[in-house]
Amino acid sequence: MQPQTLSGKQDPVVRRITAGDVIDSITRGVRDFQAAPLYGLGLGTICALTGIAVIVTLFFAGMPYFAYPIAAGFALVCPTLAAALYEVSRRLENGDALSAGAVWRTVTGRSEVRWMGFMTIFVFIMWMYQVRLLMALFLGYSGMAATLPEFMHTVLSTTPGLMFLLVGNVIGAILSTVLFSLSVVSFPLVLERGDVDFVTAMITSIRAVALNPGPMLLFGVVIGASLLLSVLTGFLGLVLAMPVLGHATWHLYRNCVVPPDALSAA
Repeated sequence: MQPQTLSGKQDPVVRRITAGDVIDSITRGVRDFQAAPLYGLGLGTICALTGIAVIVTLFFAGMPYFAYPIAAGFALVCPTLAAALYEVSRRLENGDALSAGAVWRTVTGRSEVRWMGFMTIFVFIMWMYQVRLLMALFLGYSGMAATLPEFMHTVLSTTPGLMFLLVGNVIGAILSTVLFSLSVVSFPLVLERGDVDFVTAMITSIRAVALNPGPMLLFGVVIGASLLLSVLTGFLGLVLAMPVLGHATWHLYRNCVVPPDALSAA
């Protein structure tokens, strides 16, 4: 007998995948991007311009030291930003008509998607608060009041600065890993299936990561490397990286979770 979700419906079934499935997901993500480029380019451009605007605002506000943590925080909010791309891939897969209005209505009309988005934003806020706390602990007020060159010199050439960098990156890696485990499967799952609540979706995502640690680690590394390169290009790399990764996540979900109709047929 299959386990039940909180709503009493059949629980999603997770299956094993390989590194080949991850590569296949990325390849299919590229194909979806090529099939509907305007959606991916539009979202990628919005993300890139938003990142640039935030960094410029920080410099004018005299808080350039927040540029790095906010850039790193993009990895935490990417699942929410890419939700529209999951819907585009779903429609391409089913042969449904594509329109910006239909995609928008589907994404915003699912309450579970909104709850998942709230969760990612909450983690991002936690990330920013812990950055301020670590700055206060290791660098003091002088570190937060410094110019960007002074701040970089302190961080890279002093013991407190190096400790701040080490502890901050470790905490950031932990938060990213936790959020990746909670969201890599759950966002596409709640977008597709109205009978699955967001708690069950997050549990399913964790089960998928626990069952496939190697392939999921590979996908996480691809995401991390792509976002790092995007940040190093002044966020311009997001124009291409965001759509490909978003579409690829949908196909990874497809490879990880057995479709409900397949379970019914079995």
